[in-house]
Amino acid sequence: MILDRRMFFRRAAAASILGAVGAPLAALAADRPLLDIARDPTCGCCSAWADLAREAGYDVRMRNADDMAAVKEAAGVPDNLRACHTARLDGYVIEGHVPFEVMSRLLAERPDIAGISVPGMPEGSPGMGSDPSARFDVIAWGGTAGGATVYHRAGTR
Repeated sequence: MILDRRMFFRRAAAASILGAVGAPLAALAADRPLLDIARDPTCGCCSAWADLAREAGYDVRMRNADDMAAVKEAAGVPDNLRACHTARLDGYVIEGHVPFEVMSRLLAERPDIAGISVPGMPEGSPGMGSDPSARFDVIAWGGTAGGATVYHRAGTR
């Protein structure tokens, strides 16, 4: 196909506009932290947590795992800190229904730990229903801290 002069300039203008718009959009996408979630395919609350993660600005990749015990073992999640889903976020393990503001704090502080967990599936944690009076702990483990320590207390105590 032979381009006439007018068509050439139209295409060049369109390409420059798309380039000018596309670069900032690509940068925005790159700024969104990737949250790689493994979940049991039958778990609905994991999907609810993932939807909330997207709303909170995370780039979510969710995969079904038939053997969640093996996923948790590979991630190094201690038995007493296990919950329904296991995620990876920029070098950290996120276990269960961890609040997103706590994940943001984790990424800002970058402590020397393996991960954080909300053990079990406490009512009122993200993805587990809305309960403004919910109280639960977010536990950190691994790294220089070694054993489990409270990283964040949700709700009033």
